Amino acid sequence: MSSHDHPSLSLALEKLVSSEPQNYAIWVLKAPYPGGYVHHDCNWDARLTEAWCSWQEMFSSSFDRNLCPQLMTSGGKSGGLSLEDLPPSNHTTRLMQHLGLVMWQWLFSGAIDTAFAHSQGIAGGKTRPLRLRLDIRDPNLIAFPWEILQPQPGKPAVSLNQQLLFSRTSSDVDRLPPQRNDRSIKILLVLGGEALEGHNLSLDREAAAIAEVLRNTYASGFAPTDRVPPASCQVDVLTQPSHSKLIDTLDAGSYNLFFYAGHGMPGADGGLLFLRSGASINGTELAQVLVRNQVKLAVFNSCWGAQPYQENQQSVPRSSMAEVLLHHGVPAILAMRDTIADHEAISFIQAFTQSLALRLSVDESMVAARQHLLTLYKFNQPAWTLPVLYMHPEYDGELLKPVTEAVTEMPYLLNSIPTACLRSLVTATQNFPIQGGLMRVGRSGDNDLIISEPWVSQKHAEVIYRNSSADESPGYFLRDFSRYGTLVQTNQGWQKIHHQELPLKPGMQLKFGSDQGQSLEFSIDLPNTFP
Repeated sequence: MSSHDHPSLSLALEKLVSSEPQNYAIWVLKAPYPGGYVHHDCNWDARLTEAWCSWQEMFSSSFDRNLCPQLMTSGGKSGGLSLEDLPPSNHTTRLMQHLGLVMWQWLFSGAIDTAFAHSQGIAGGKTRPLRLRLDIRDPNLIAFPWEILQPQPGKPAVSLNQQLLFSRTSSDVDRLPPQRNDRSIKILLVLGGEALEGHNLSLDREAAAIAEVLRNTYASGFAPTDRVPPASCQVDVLTQPSHSKLIDTLDAGSYNLFFYAGHGMPGADGGLLFLRSGASINGTELAQVLVRNQVKLAVFNSCWGAQPYQENQQSVPRSSMAEVLLHHGVPAILAMRDTIADHEAISFIQAFTQSLALRLSVDESMVAARQHLLTLYKFNQPAWTLPVLYMHPEYDGELLKPVTEAVTEMPYLLNSIPTACLRSLVTATQNFPIQGGLMRVGRSGDNDLIISEPWVSQKHAEVIYRNSSADESPGYFLRDFSRYGTLVQTNQGWQKIHHQELPLKPGMQLKFGSDQGQSLEFSIDLPNTFP
C-alpha cells in the first residue's frame, strides 16, 4: 500500500428531479467497507439559506441578497441548532461556526452519518486519516464554503482536521492517465494579465518574489516533524507569455505543478486566463495541454477559479476552471472560491509548497497550509476558507514519490545536504543529480536513473544520504539489491559488492551489473543549505 493510499469515503450531493424543487439526494460513491454504500433523501433546510445569506453579507465580495431566496424552502425554520445556541463570542466567529455546524447537520444525517462514523473507525484502526471527498452536482451549491463543515462546537472544521483529508471531486471525469514518479518539484509559474504601461516591470518583480517563495522550502519558521529531507524545487517563470510560448514551454518542461497568478474571465468552458494583451487561453485548451504533459497539480491565484459561470443568474454545471480541468483528467486543482488578498495567497502557497516538498500528499499539504493561514489571519476571517481543492476520484494525492521507509528511519542532517551526482565517463555532458538525498537505480521506468543494459536489475541499487551511526559523519552510501551486483573501482581493480552497503567517496567509479557496463563517477559539489 502506498503511504498516500488512505481509506476513502466519497459522497455525492444532487437535487432530485421531482415536484418539490428543494429535495436532495445524498449517497455514498466510495466507502472503505462493503456496507457503507448508503443513500439518504432530504429536504433543503431553511436554516442553511438564512445562515448562508448572513455569512455572505459579512464575508463575500460579491454578495447579492436577491439570489438567496432561490434556495429557500416553502416551509419555515426547521428544528436544530440556532445562532443563539452558540456560546458568546464576537459576531463574525459565531457566523462562521454557525454555518459550518448547520451544513454538517444537513449533510451528515441519517444513514450518511452512520457510514461516516464507521469509515472513521476503520481509518483510525489503520492509524491513517480518512480521505473525505464531496461531489457537488447542483451547481448552485458550488459556491457554498463546504470547507467550513464542523461536527460540533469545539471540534475542528473538516478542512482543518489532520484526520480528515477533505477535498471536492467529480464523477464526470476522464480516466486518470498514468502518472510519472517524480522526485522533485518542477513548477511553471505564469504571471498573466493585460499589458499596461509600466506594468511589465512590476510583474517581473512580482514573479521574482513568488518564485523565491516557492523555492524557499524552509522559510517563515516552517520545519518538518518527521526528519525527511526536502525535495528540490525548480521554478521556471513566464511573465505575460504569448499563447504559443505557454504551450511550447509546457510541452518541453516535464513540469508537475502549474501555477497561474493573474486575471481572467469566467465562461462555460472554464473561462479564460489572460496571458497578455490579445492573448488568452481557455479552460478546455489548458486542460488538454496539462494532461498531455502529465502535470499533476494546477494552482490558480485568481478570484474566480472555483466559481461556476453564471448565465441569467443561474450557475452553469461543470463550468468553473477547476471543474473543467478535473473533467479532462488533471489530477488535482487548487483554486480560490472568492477574492483573496495577495499577502494571504502568498502565505498559503508558501506553506502549501513547503509541505509538498516534504513529500506530503496534495490533500495533506492542503490541511497544513490552511492551518498556517488560520494561525496568521484567525478563525473569524475568511482567508482560510477561500482555497478550494478538487481531486480526481482515482488520484491518491501523490505529487512526489515518498522516501522509502528504510531511508526515513535514518537521522538526516537537514541543514547541510551536499549536492551530489553520478557522472557518465562515456558522455561528458551526462550528469545525473541525486535529488533530496535519494536516487534509485535500475532498468525499470520508475527509477530515478534508468540504465537499460541487460545485466542491470529492474531495481538494482539505491544511493542514499544519511548518518551511518552516532560516531560517523553523514555521507552518501550505495545499497545494492541486484542479481549480479555492483562493481566499484578500487586500488585492486574492479571489486563487486552484492546485497551490501558501501560508503561513497568523491571520484569513486561504479558499474552496475557487469564490467561491460558504462562507468559512472560519484561526485559531491558544494553543500546545498536550506534556510
